[in-house]
Amino acid sequence: MTRRSTEETRRLILDAGLQLLLERGASAGVQHIRLQEVLRNVGLTTGAAYRIWADQTEYHRDLSVEMVGLRFAPPTASAETAVRDALDSDRPMNDVIRAAAEDHVAYASQFHRAPESRASHAFITALSLRTAAGAWPELREASAARHAESVEDFIAFYSSMMRRYGMRMRTPYTIQDFAEAMAALGEGFAVRAAEGLDHPLIDIAATDEGPEGHWTLFGIAARGLVDAFMVELPR
Repeated sequence: MTRRSTEETRRLILDAGLQLLLERGASAGVQHIRLQEVLRNVGLTTGAAYRIWADQTEYHRDLSVEMVGLRFAPPTASAETAVRDALDSDRPMNDVIRAAAEDHVAYASQFHRAPESRASHAFITALSLRTAAGAWPELREASAARHAESVEDFIAFYSSMMRRYGMRMRTPYTIQDFAEAMAALGEGFAVRAAEGLDHPLIDIAATDEGPEGHWTLFGIAARGLVDAFMVELPR
C-alpha cells in the first residue's frame, strides 16, 4: 500500500472536516467539528493529525480558511443564469434587476429550505465564518481574498449590464464603488436568510411611486443603488 504524503494526509483530514461543516453549518463556528470525529471518519489516528497541527485550535484555523476559500461555482454564475431569459427577450433593466435579486434571495434561503444545496451551504457557511475573521490573521487574509475575487467578477458582470442598457457611472463614483455597495447589501440580506428571517416582498402598482411589479426588498434596494450610482447615456 502506498504511504500518503503529509500534504495528502492534511488534505484528507481537511476535506472530511469540510464535509461535516457543510452538513452542520457554521452556527457554532467550527468548534463543533471535533478532530477526533473527523479522524474516525477517515480511519486515521490522532498521531497522523498531530504531526500536522499542534492542537485542535490550529486545525480549526486551517479548516476555517479552507471553508472561506471553497466555491462550487464562480461568484456570478447564479446571477448570470437568472438574468439570461430577460436579456434574451430584450426586457427592460428593471426585469433584469428583479430577476437577479430574486435569485440571490432564493439562493441564500436554500440554506434552510433546501438542505441538500451544497452551494448555498458553502456560501452561507463561508459568510458566517468571515464575520468572525478577526480570530486569525490567516482567516482575515482568506476572507479578503474571497471578497476581492467576488467583487472583481461582479464588476465585469455589472459593466456588461451597463453597456447593454446604455448607462455610465455618475461622477465621482466608480464601478468598484457600486460593486462594493452591492456586495454589502447582498451579504446583509444573506445574513438575514441565515438567521431564518423571511425576506420582505413588495407589490408596486402602476399608480405607486416606484417601479411597477412584484419585488423583493433586496431588488428595490439594488434598484435604488443603480439610480444613485448610474445615469443613462445620451441617446
